[in-house]
Amino acid sequence: MTVPALTQTTERQKAWALGGAGALIVALVFILVPPMAQDPAYHHFSDLRGWWGIANFGDVVSNGAFLAAGLYGLWGLRRRRDETVYIPLTVYFAGVMLVAPGSAYYHWAPDNATLFWDRLPMAVAFMGVFSAVIAERIDAKIGVRYVLPVLVVLGLASVLYWRQSELAGVGDLRAYALVQFLPMIMLPAMMGMFDSDRAAIGWRAIGAAFVFYALAKVAEYFDEQVLQLLGGAVSGHTLKHVLAAMSAVALGMNLRR
Repeated sequence: MTVPALTQTTERQKAWALGGAGALIVALVFILVPPMAQDPAYHHFSDLRGWWGIANFGDVVSNGAFLAAGLYGLWGLRRRRDETVYIPLTVYFAGVMLVAPGSAYYHWAPDNATLFWDRLPMAVAFMGVFSAVIAERIDAKIGVRYVLPVLVVLGLASVLYWRQSELAGVGDLRAYALVQFLPMIMLPAMMGMFDSDRAAIGWRAIGAAFVFYALAKVAEYFDEQVLQLLGGAVSGHTLKHVLAAMSAVALGMNLRR
């Protein structure tokens, strides 16, 4: 009778260790990394062509990929209504869908004011999938009832904080950067420490999602070079939207299995 108790204690210790590591990373970022303002050059994209009265047509219209990916994910979730991941992944795919209008609005007229509406749903999406893995592998009740709303609020707060810091003339992207990239560190660690053969979000799905997101970042960085390489057909940033949306598709495909 002592084995289950010991196992439960060990799992609790691993959860506290993981949470402590995450808190330490956050603290170190705010201690060691100076505030980072938004680089104005970020708003300068290579494909400025308009079409049908739509400015920056490629970068605007390609956001439809997020709408399609979000809908696909919600469709895959219909079979998982009674499972732990249903609510947090609903938040994730809803966030992905909302990236479509938010990012399209930003790319129509790129500046810090419109970028706020691009990042707001992205923060919700990041926190949704992070909460889903916590709920599925560590504690279902705590993950859904407490961790999910807290993380979503923190994600939204990170974008609000960045916006207010920019308005105050001391722009600071550190909190939003943590919302975007800390889950990429914590998720593999969590999945390794709390292994599950029956998890809805498995290694294959999260690995594919990470690969597509990394490719999206590469395409974003080489925006103009991709446009030139493809003979002016598609820019790197336009391609970035499609690749980033494929991260959500990868998770949606895993839900259908």
